[in-house]
Amino acid sequence: MTISEETVEVLEALWTLEEHGEASREDVMREADANLSHELLERLRAQQLITIDAGGRVRLAPKGRLLAEQIIRRHRLAERLICDVLGSEVEDSEAAACEFEHILAEGITNSICTLLGHPRYCPHNRTIPRGDCCRKASEEVRSIIVPCSQLSVGESARIAYFCTTEHARMLKLSSLGLTPGSQIRLLQKWPSYVVQIDETEIALEEDVAHSICVRQDRPD
Repeated sequence: MTISEETVEVLEALWTLEEHGEASREDVMREADANLSHELLERLRAQQLITIDAGGRVRLAPKGRLLAEQIIRRHRLAERLICDVLGSEVEDSEAAACEFEHILAEGITNSICTLLGHPRYCPHNRTIPRGDCCRKASEEVRSIIVPCSQLSVGESARIAYFCTTEHARMLKLSSLGLTPGSQIRLLQKWPSYVVQIDETEIALEEDVAHSICVRQDRPD
């Protein structure tokens, strides 16, 4: 279903407002980042996306709630991706996520969710609506992407990305041969973490091992 930018803004704003309680027409128009009008709200009511009661309270109708859930899920996963993988600051993620969410198809959204380990909260600590991939993952024992520190001794995995904004740390890891796509094997966890890459053994502090996110091999 193709919906207008103004409709997206209203549904997203109303979902956010309903997380904290009820919303009036004025609340929605103030929260939404768009040039809204009472006529637009009436049109959305006619499309059965929202309801407006006699007191001016605005609520998501079942059809609108389903659309809003998908919009919010894409937006908050985009924030998570921008902060966790691209290393942006939390305060910079909102605007970027607004642009990014519009290009995410459902299949890509689920792939990003899986890549990030099915996060429950966005960087602003707001709940990320669950998708089919999350419900399926809840029945599995392990996530696909985990910190290196969660591997079992002797287990091998491939580096997915570094969960850190410290460029000095990323440069140091790269200089040791620890780069995304490289396969590593965890040799020990105590007294320090030791990983093997090719024929080289590398000792890591616990916080460094935790910042290396790896993709585990999954059984077919």
